[in-house]
Amino acid sequence: MLKTKPTNAWPDRRQFLRAAAGGAAGLIIGLRMPFGSSRAAALSAEGSFAPNAFVRIAPDNTVTILSKHLEFGQGPFTGLATIIAEELDADWSQMRAEHSPADPQRYNNLFFGPVQGTGGSTAIANSWNQLRRAGAQARAMLVQAAARKWQVAPGEITVESGVLRHSQSDRSATFGELLEDAAQVSLDEEPKLKDPKDFKLIGKRLPKLDTPAKTNGQAVYTLDVERPGMKVALIRYPPRFGARVRSFDDSKTRAVEGVTEVMEIPQGVAVIAEGFWAAKRGREALQVEWDNSQAEHASSERLIARYRHLAERPGAPARNDGEVEQALSSAAQTLQAEYVFPYLAHAPMEPNDCVLEKTSEGVEMWFGSQLQTPDQGAVAKVMGLRPDQVKINTLFAGGSFGRRATPASDMAAEAAEVLKASGGRYPLKVMWTREDDIRGGRYRPLYVHRLAAGLDQEGKIIGWDHTIVGQSIVVGSPFEGMIENGIDPTSVEGARGLPYAIPNLRVTLHTVSDVKVPVLWWRSVGHTHTAYSTETFLDDLARKAGKDPVEWRLKMLSEHPRHAGVLKLAAEKAGWGSPLPEGRARGVAVHESFSSYVAQVVEISRGENGLPRVHKVVCAVDCGIAINPNIIQAQMESGIGFGLGAALYNEIILEDGRVRQSNFHDYWPLRFEEMPEVEVHIVPSGEDPTGVGEPGVPPIAPAVANAWAALTGQSVRRLPFQRSLAEEESS
Repeated sequence: MLKTKPTNAWPDRRQFLRAAAGGAAGLIIGLRMPFGSSRAAALSAEGSFAPNAFVRIAPDNTVTILSKHLEFGQGPFTGLATIIAEELDADWSQMRAEHSPADPQRYNNLFFGPVQGTGGSTAIANSWNQLRRAGAQARAMLVQAAARKWQVAPGEITVESGVLRHSQSDRSATFGELLEDAAQVSLDEEPKLKDPKDFKLIGKRLPKLDTPAKTNGQAVYTLDVERPGMKVALIRYPPRFGARVRSFDDSKTRAVEGVTEVMEIPQGVAVIAEGFWAAKRGREALQVEWDNSQAEHASSERLIARYRHLAERPGAPARNDGEVEQALSSAAQTLQAEYVFPYLAHAPMEPNDCVLEKTSEGVEMWFGSQLQTPDQGAVAKVMGLRPDQVKINTLFAGGSFGRRATPASDMAAEAAEVLKASGGRYPLKVMWTREDDIRGGRYRPLYVHRLAAGLDQEGKIIGWDHTIVGQSIVVGSPFEGMIENGIDPTSVEGARGLPYAIPNLRVTLHTVSDVKVPVLWWRSVGHTHTAYSTETFLDDLARKAGKDPVEWRLKMLSEHPRHAGVLKLAAEKAGWGSPLPEGRARGVAVHESFSSYVAQVVEISRGENGLPRVHKVVCAVDCGIAINPNIIQAQMESGIGFGLGAALYNEIILEDGRVRQSNFHDYWPLRFEEMPEVEVHIVPSGEDPTGVGEPGVPPIAPAVANAWAALTGQSVRRLPFQRSLAEEESS
C-alpha cells in the first residue's frame, strides 16, 4: 500500500551484519567526546558540564542522561539512568532523562551498526558497557577536579550519593560545585569500572523517571505539539494494498469549512485543513477512483489454503540434524499437527503522527521516532536534503510494538511527501487515525506450520520435522542481508534453535514472496508463532507419551541450564503438581528470545464467554543482571497482557484484499478486567543484561493452550482462541 522505498541513509548490508555480529566494534565511537577536545567546551553557556555524549551535570546538581533510545513505555530512561548513576555514584533523586538528538555518530545502537534506533529488546543490552564507561568517565573527571582543587590524592576521595568527600581534611563538594574544575580535566577513555558486588543502585526497585511527567500532564507527545501557523493533514489511502489513485473529485472536500488544500501524493490523497476535524470531514467528502489493476485481492482463507498446500512438503532447510525421515518411519508412535496464525496489527494506543516544519537549515521534525537514522534519511530523500539537514526532536510515544520501526520509514517519508507537496509554506501535523493504522498498517505475517514427531517405545522424542510457510519481513528491506541460503531468520527463530535434546530434527521454510500485504516485526517477531507451535506440540506429545510436561521438558534441557532454571523456578513458585479447585487446570511453556529466558505457568478455567479465563500467571525470567526489577516485572506483565489479548481475540482478516477490522471494537485488546494476577520471579545472574521488552510475550499463548488442553482435552491449533473454539463448537 505504501510505496516508499528504503533510503541510502541505512548502513549497507555488510555493515549491518558485521555490526550485529560484533557490536563492540562501535563502542569507542559511541564513547568519544562529542564536543571536541577542549575541556572548556564541555561546559555549556548555562554552566552545565557534559563529560561525554550521555551525561550532563547542571549547577543545581541534577544529572541528566541523554537516552539514545525512544521511551515508549518500556523503560530506557530509567534503565539507562540507573547504569550511569551507578558508576557515577550519584543519588537517584538527582537523576533526570531526556531523548538525545538524532545523531548516528554519537548515538548509534551498537547492535545495529551506524544506525540510531530502538528495537529488538536491545536498549539495555547494547548500552550496558557503553554507559557504564560514560558514568565512570564523569565520576573520574569529578574526582580529578576535586583532587586538584583540594591538593590531595584522587585515591583518597570517596563519592557517595552525589557528594565527593576527603575525610582526612573533612572537605566535601557536590557535583554541581565542581563543574568548572571538572571541565578542565582530561577525559579518561578507559575508566575503572565498579565490581558488580559493589553495585548500590543496580538491582534496586527504583521508580521510573518518566512516571511523574506522564501522570501530571507534563509529558509531551507529538499530538501535543503546536507550531505557529500549523495545519493538519490526513491522507485518504487505497482500500486495497497495491492500489493507486486513478482520479479524484475534491469539490465537496474543498467546500468543508477549514479545508485549505487537497493534493495527491504517492501514498494517496492528502487533505490539509486548519484542524483535525476539518481534515477528517474533508477526507470523508473526498471522491476517489482507485486503480486496482496491481492491487492485492487475496482473502485470508485463500492464503491459508495455499500455505497449507506448500506445507505438505519440506521447504528450504533452516536446520537438519540426523535422519529425520528414518526416525519418523521407525517410531513406535507418531503425531502430526498443523497450526494457523493470522495477520496481526500492532494497534498501539497512540496512532502515528508527525510534525514537520521547513526551516532555513532544512527540515525540523517532532516525532516519536523509533529509527531516527532511517527517518532522517527518508525525509532527506523526499525533500532533496542531506540527512544531517533533518533535525528530529524525539518525543515520548504511546507504544509501538514494532509499528514505528518500519525499515522504509513509512510515516516520516509520507509526512515529508505532504510537506513537499504543500511547498513547505507552513508547519504540518500529519496524522493517522486508528482506522488508518489498522486497515493500512503493516502486520505480523500470516503463517502456517506443519509438525510431525515420533516417539520410541520409552516415550522419548526421536524425530521432529517442522515446516513453516509465510511472508518474509526482511525481503525488500535494508535487512535483506540477514537472509542466508534462502532462510529469513526472523521466520524460523525459536524453531530453528529449539533447545530440547532431540537427535533427529529438521526445520524448513517456504517464503511466500508474491503477496502484497505489507508485513513487519510485531512484538517478539518470529517467536510469537514458533513458541506456540513448538510448546503446544510438545505438550501434545507429552500426553501421548504419558509424561508430566515439566519433568519431560527438564529431561530434554540438560544442556540448556538457563531454560531449565526458569522452568524449575516457575514450576516451583506455581506449585506445579499440587491440587487445584474443580474446573481449573495449569499449563506451562518456556522459551528463549532476544537472549532472555522466560517460563510461565498459568492457571485457567472455562470463562463465561467459553474462552479460557486466565486467573494467574507465574513467570520466571532470566535476563542477566537485573538493572531494575520494577521494570522487568512491568515488562513481563505487559508482555503477558499483550500476548494474551492477541491469543484470545486478535486477527486481521483479509476479504478481497481489504482488511475487515478497523478499531478496538473489532480488534479487541485485553480489557483491564481480563488481566490475570501476575507473579514475576527473576533469576539472580552475573551475566550481562539482556532485553525484557519482548520476551514476556511468546510463552503466554502456548501456556494457556496447554492448560486448555489439560482442562478440556482440546488442542487449539489455530489462533485466535475465539475463532478456533467457535469453529469447534459449530462443527
